Amino acid sequence: MKVALVHDCLAEYGGAERVLEVLHRLYPEAPVYTAFVDTKRLGVQAERFTGWDVHTTMAQSIPGIARCHHTLRFLIPYFWEGLDLSGYDLVLSSSSGYLSKSVLTRPETLHITYCHTPPRYLWGYRARPSTVWYRQVYEGWVNNALRQYDFCASQRVDHFIANSHTVARRIAKFYRRTATVIPPPVNVRGEGRAGDSYYLYVGRLTRPKQVDLAVHACNRLKHPLWIVGEGSEEARLRSLAGPQVRFLGALPDQQIAAVYAGAKGLLYPCAHEDFGIVPVEALGHGVPVLALAQGGVCESILAPQTGLFFSEPTVESLCTALEQFDRMHFSARACHQRAQEFSESVFLTRIQQFIDQCLEIHLQQFSGCR
Repeated sequence: MKVALVHDCLAEYGGAERVLEVLHRLYPEAPVYTAFVDTKRLGVQAERFTGWDVHTTMAQSIPGIARCHHTLRFLIPYFWEGLDLSGYDLVLSSSSGYLSKSVLTRPETLHITYCHTPPRYLWGYRARPSTVWYRQVYEGWVNNALRQYDFCASQRVDHFIANSHTVARRIAKFYRRTATVIPPPVNVRGEGRAGDSYYLYVGRLTRPKQVDLAVHACNRLKHPLWIVGEGSEEARLRSLAGPQVRFLGALPDQQIAAVYAGAKGLLYPCAHEDFGIVPVEALGHGVPVLALAQGGVCESILAPQTGLFFSEPTVESLCTALEQFDRMHFSARACHQRAQEFSESVFLTRIQQFIDQCLEIHLQQFSGCR
């Protein structure tokens, strides 16, 4: 059986790329098709994909595509439909904002999409839309056309996998398709225990992550806050931060374990998170989580056993929850046990079983047509 993996783009390392890594371990000989690769933005994480058989689309030949790929998103259909996947029996696409599920396959080819989410910017989940008038006009025009295309492309997929029930509901609402929920793989390390030195944020520093809520809340309550990660919002966040906020930048996995060891809790103010791998990683280190009650994180955090939620994306709501969180005691063992339910071994077992079932049904359908 010839297998191909398709992924939106390799421009940063996050939850979607972790799923791709595990799928590649499942099918190590499978080539990976992606819109473009930005080695510079990947930084040290680019080493993870060394030795892979990676094929890019025509997007790679556009100068500066990594910086303007979102602006040029009206070209997305041409990127994906230009790929020739006619020689494969199974296509596994890892799709979210750059619509890699749009690839064309033969009727005999089984196409399964692991959908991290229908694109936020198309379906009303963008946290802070542009305030510049000409960008609003452009986005309104392009997004309207892409919404129609995205719906049509979703009908080509044979089977959908969603990373959470939250995303499965979005798939049902926007695509009118049923999705099987298989949470993404989380690297659960040895059982740890929360510290008491500081609060912690781990992840990309971008607008949808709303890290400024954590910065303002810790400024107000005089709580130490350590921030691990990089992103477009870093300069603005540094300008907001008080003396008790410390920026550590991007850290390798070996150092992050030591950072978790001193944290009393993970702050996760992200808006409408699809699943949220970082909170589950924190649980694996025995660290409880204080998260905004939106999106897939509501499915992984069990309150009050492994963390708490704050209801509104405001500094006041987070401060109130922080004061309550500070008075509570959480079991490191309960946190770790919850994280084990999302381990890589569980993911591999579930997705392999799902692929095998889909292949069996697919072969029966086509054998019956002959």
